[in-house]
Amino acid sequence: MSRERTRRRGAEDSVLDPAMRARVQRRTVAVLATATMLSGFGTGASLSVGALILADMSGSDAISGLASALFNAGAAVAGIPLARLAARSGRRRALVAGSLVSVLGAVVAVLASAVDAWPLFALGIALVGVSSAVSLLARFSATDLALPVNRARDLSFVVWSITVGAVVGPNLIGPGEAVGRALGILPLAGVFVFAFGAQVLAALVNWIGLRPDPLLASRQLPPETGPLAVPDAADAAPDAAVDPRSADALPGAAPSAGGGSGPAPVVHGSPGARWLVILAVAVAQSIMVALMAMTPLHLMHTEGTPAIVGVTLSLHIAGMYALSPVIGALASRLGRLPVIGVGWALLLAAVVLAYVAGPNHLLVQIALTLLGLGWGAVTVAGAALLTELTPSSERPRWQGRSDTIMSAAGAAAGALSGVVFAAGDFSFLALLSGAFLAIGVLASVALRRPSAPA
Repeated sequence: MSRERTRRRGAEDSVLDPAMRARVQRRTVAVLATATMLSGFGTGASLSVGALILADMSGSDAISGLASALFNAGAAVAGIPLARLAARSGRRRALVAGSLVSVLGAVVAVLASAVDAWPLFALGIALVGVSSAVSLLARFSATDLALPVNRARDLSFVVWSITVGAVVGPNLIGPGEAVGRALGILPLAGVFVFAFGAQVLAALVNWIGLRPDPLLASRQLPPETGPLAVPDAADAAPDAAVDPRSADALPGAAPSAGGGSGPAPVVHGSPGARWLVILAVAVAQSIMVALMAMTPLHLMHTEGTPAIVGVTLSLHIAGMYALSPVIGALASRLGRLPVIGVGWALLLAAVVLAYVAGPNHLLVQIALTLLGLGWGAVTVAGAALLTELTPSSERPRWQGRSDTIMSAAGAAAGALSGVVFAAGDFSFLALLSGAFLAIGVLASVALRRPSAPA
């Protein structure tokens, strides 16, 4: 065994010590947050201009919807392969590999704008979209060494770290235009130069900083015990209940095992329950992507400017990520399902405002902010709940499924949103989004049954 491998194995074994585990977890979360923050610069900038560039290059508003669709498709295609790579070789290699694919995507997008080839530009958008899969994987990476009671908090902090880059990203349109002109390419495509640099830095931070690898180190820990643990044996009961704080409970009290009274847990660690969580998260993603993807075109069609588009998307992305620590704290204190319910209420309010907004840019901005907040509540609480409903040995596989389905739902919503917008308008798109929201609500209600479907 090489000296480097011996050193890594020694570091991984050291997390058996509680104090060392806590220190490694703090450093891991800090590294993941820093890399995710950098990655957010590229993501925010790319999403800001992707639809506008495709509309300009192709001459079709319907094709512009492909920008968001392909971005999410890239994340969907990468989700399961990155999860498998993480399970085999660790989170660090998977995160870095995804960032390098995004670097390639930024290069392809710049070259495509130089030769005015929108299909090639669309490919670049899809490759850049792998950065979204990296961000999703990073949030789960924060839970590998976390104590069960701290999982939602640590996960939400990594999600929050996207805020800085993602909020600043849409406002790089102006500087990006200057870079684009200097390079002799389509001015708006200059933001992909920033995406290139951001993804390179994110890859370096993860490669250098994630030592020991959190997933590999977590395999040295003893099996989890206590009320938050899900049985890890292959033949464990599929409906083993988890802690009421994470699984939530019906109103009122029921006799506890010890003869006292307490909330009756209603979510169980069966595959059926995990699929319901994945469905709820996917619905939230599709609603968010559909409305967000067409917002730039709606604003530009109602006398908006690129600056207004940038501010609106910044507010939206701030809503998605800025309050993630608050959402994580509420999910730990109130329970995962109540927070998911709050998310559906916020998404409904966003849909209603988007429906009535028309040319009122302020209402569009409020709607997009609420859209981000609702999405954040559902996805943060949902990710924490999925982790706790899954045995530790199966988590990478189920997390990969969740990320892939979530991204695929966003891709489909992004593609269809362009067609719906071209056939109707922004209000019609909001109306259809509201109808789709009911599916997510029903999935969440089903999770409250005494036994989730197998």
